[in-house]
Amino acid sequence: MPLQKLQLRPGVNRESTTLSNEGTWFEMDKVRFRSGYPEKIGGWTLDTGSAEPTLQPPAGSFWGVCRSLWNWVTLSEFNLLGVGTNLKYYIQQTAGGDFYDVTPLRDTNAVASNAFTTVNGSTTVIINDPGYNGQTGDFVTISDVGGAINGIPAAALNLEFRITYIDSSTYSITVASPATSSGTTGSATFAYQISVGSEIYTVGVGWGAGGWGGTTTIAASTTLDGALTSSATTITVVSTTGFAASGAIGIDGEYITYAGKTSTTFTGCVRGVGSTARAYTTGTTVNQYSNASGWGSATTSGLGVGLQLRLWSQSNYGQDLVMNPRGGGLYLWKVNAVPTVYDRAVLLNSASPSPYDADTDCPSVCNAVSVSDASRFVIAFGCNDYGETDLDPMLVRWSDQEDYLTWTPAATNQAGSYRLSTGSSIVANLQTRQEILVWTDAAIYSMQYLGPPYVWGFQILGSNTSIAGPNAVATAANITYWMGLDKFYMYSGRVETLYCPLRQYIFGDINLQQQYQFFASTNEGFNEIWWFYCSANSTVVDRYVIYNHLEKIWSYGNLSRTAWVDSPLRDFPTTAGYNGQIIYHEDGVDDGTTNPPSPITAYIQSADFNIGDGHNYGFVWRMIPDITFDGSTVNTPAVTITMRPRQNPGSNYGAAPSPEVASTQNYSGQRNYAVQQFTEIVYTRVRGRQMAFKISSDALGVQWQLGVPSIDVRPDGRR
Repeated sequence: MPLQKLQLRPGVNRESTTLSNEGTWFEMDKVRFRSGYPEKIGGWTLDTGSAEPTLQPPAGSFWGVCRSLWNWVTLSEFNLLGVGTNLKYYIQQTAGGDFYDVTPLRDTNAVASNAFTTVNGSTTVIINDPGYNGQTGDFVTISDVGGAINGIPAAALNLEFRITYIDSSTYSITVASPATSSGTTGSATFAYQISVGSEIYTVGVGWGAGGWGGTTTIAASTTLDGALTSSATTITVVSTTGFAASGAIGIDGEYITYAGKTSTTFTGCVRGVGSTARAYTTGTTVNQYSNASGWGSATTSGLGVGLQLRLWSQSNYGQDLVMNPRGGGLYLWKVNAVPTVYDRAVLLNSASPSPYDADTDCPSVCNAVSVSDASRFVIAFGCNDYGETDLDPMLVRWSDQEDYLTWTPAATNQAGSYRLSTGSSIVANLQTRQEILVWTDAAIYSMQYLGPPYVWGFQILGSNTSIAGPNAVATAANITYWMGLDKFYMYSGRVETLYCPLRQYIFGDINLQQQYQFFASTNEGFNEIWWFYCSANSTVVDRYVIYNHLEKIWSYGNLSRTAWVDSPLRDFPTTAGYNGQIIYHEDGVDDGTTNPPSPITAYIQSADFNIGDGHNYGFVWRMIPDITFDGSTVNTPAVTITMRPRQNPGSNYGAAPSPEVASTQNYSGQRNYAVQQFTEIVYTRVRGRQMAFKISSDALGVQWQLGVPSIDVRPDGRR
């Protein structure tokens, strides 16, 4: 028989069986298509920035899980990156520069006496500040401690700390130097940053609690008395006083139910309900929450609430930055006159210091903020109405033109509001070429500037649509793409379903409880839209899917990232990982988040194809590879080509015929062949009716693109 070219259609298809998809690709990881041919994706490197705050996270990283990245250049040509995490907000000055903590403050209290309670020999200090209104994990910066407190030097107290909730008037911190005596004494000033948010959605009771601006109260708190493994079903604590007889507790974001308690244990525990079970060290805080309140959330009797993760939105007002933690207030961060000085962001309301004192109608709570390109209106999506304090998740409000301080509508300004009608909450917004697109949980709207007297007009573009989360949308080549709850959409002047040959694979194995973690971004260097999402059994982002909008090709794989911005102001696409670090993609060919760099394991496998017409067995005795290793950084780059024969569509690869239909995921009997840069021909011994072709690599410094390999097949009988 003549040589048979393996000319496969570009793209991957998982909508049917491997044999029915003959002629295309079926499985892959860390591989993309370029000009119709599969190639290994580019590598990534680590940003070398260092942390700036007094309370240092590990060198070169930041506190919390980053969910937002925003890149811009100031008038002084500083290339800044806004980094919003569930714990803080940072500004990075140029790539590889420091991370400056600009997290807004919610309160500053001066305690004149008896501020500190110490115990001789202990590094735990009790802070006595009535009405501090904090929660475990919040950050406080202590200042104005003039002298030693019961043997603890002032320098060990005039720092930033994370607090452990005790009750509404007291909390504890851990200092570096132990006290040399016991007692209550001292004065200080305590500056409290806005309360921290969750890194994942925590399941519980009370619809929407936390997601739309709801609040929670800690009903009881204790600490672990001893280390806790991830599989333990009995949890030993210092005391269970104040906890319900049965119910739910939270440990550092993990939601746990328990059937009973003793004075020092919770028994019958079910770990990682809707989250991930983890191991904890002794002294870790254990909380029980109650009294969820906020728009659309019921006050609970009990024991736990559904808490959404912390998301940030931000937009430039000139060189300054308007920002909002979802469900929180509006804040302004101004570039300092001294470019290397980074002050904290300031709340935009009547209580703000001059010159940021907006009028009393400035929204005090909202779910997202944007600044329009049309005459610079600051727009709040899902916010409180005039004269109200409760958040209305369908209300859109905007400031006066070119004035973020004026929000009260008047005949002399263009401030105003509009309440959308279709859906129950605004989920996302995105500014495009001629309009602002606004998604609710049931429709998509076009928001366009009309000028006085109506200022902004709203037109519904499509109803009965969905969107996975606030960040699950991206625009490329003037077309907007987004991930819904069961399919993908596109908007190019009209709303359409985006055909996806991976729909069943993606939406059949997805954790929609964590949908607000999902996010999208462009990778314009390769004409791609990337979506990252959580698989069904994961509470963290662990998968991605790529759509090449120029060639209309899909690919997918496994990768953990938490945010992505594709900015032309930086050399490479900028992403964030769960290790609290900034990562640059398409830089090199290896995984540079480790030291030394690690190889990236990449592969792609075809769907089954018949050898001949599948009537007879075929014997593949030689293969002519067609591979380029351009971009490799080693002298002898190599890949592994695997020929995976199958006797019948229901049999395992490489297995003998059997009346039983076995899983096609059992890959016994495969034949692997090493192919190097100058390999001209490979002699093989592979026999079957159908076959799958796979190419993979797992070595350092290897970059490859597959062309059109050929195989030589001889007839080999029918059995």
